[in-house]
Amino acid sequence: MKVHVLAFATVADALGAQRRLDFADGATPRLSAVRDRLRAEAPQVFERTDLAWAIDGALVATGQDPLLADGCEVAILPPVSGGAPELERAPEPAPFVEPTSRAALVDGPIDIELVRSAVAARGCGATVLFVGTVRDTHNGRPVDSLTYTAYVAMALNALETLVDDLEANDNVRAAIVHRLGEVAAGDISVVLAIASAHREAAFRVGHDALERLKREVPIWKREHFADGDAVWREVESLT
Repeated sequence: MKVHVLAFATVADALGAQRRLDFADGATPRLSAVRDRLRAEAPQVFERTDLAWAIDGALVATGQDPLLADGCEVAILPPVSGGAPELERAPEPAPFVEPTSRAALVDGPIDIELVRSAVAARGCGATVLFVGTVRDTHNGRPVDSLTYTAYVAMALNALETLVDDLEANDNVRAAIVHRLGEVAAGDISVVLAIASAHREAAFRVGHDALERLKREVPIWKREHFADGDAVWREVESLT
């Protein structure tokens, strides 16, 4: 049997972004067997306590060691950026956003008006827009750009779940669009729109949405500094 392994950010730097592990026909390995096979190559990776694991896009609960199915996809997920491409094994069309989509990833500039119009409704008297841009400094160091990468299928599912949860509030409509790829300092990386009947709910839900986006969605960012250095930002564990 075979297992496809995906890795992201600093884990991908240590192990490579993707590989296939082969197990004997008829074997029923557990997740721990994948860890054991990879540990010899990069022992420092598996000394970490902040890694999350996913099987076919679903997070594995801490302490669980599930059996793996033939052909499954195991992802090793370091902490996300905390305010902050899909891999070659299974190419997807370029991420996109449609006027009717309220949870999306894009590989180019974000259309703010398109995001706002996705939540527009005659019963909503207040719309709060959050526009996140790339800062040109971090801890006093000049920043040229950020590169955003994601576990695309899982990130889209997390964004859709987040939007559904936000819209469980009475008379709230929500939309979140995040950019992938390289984004220059000063350019827009994320747009969030919250519409509600009244401004109090729109501001409150918008704040909650941003905090959850930073903690729960598997999107990573790498800062490219003006001196040529580049560093992954890994802050919020997905575990």
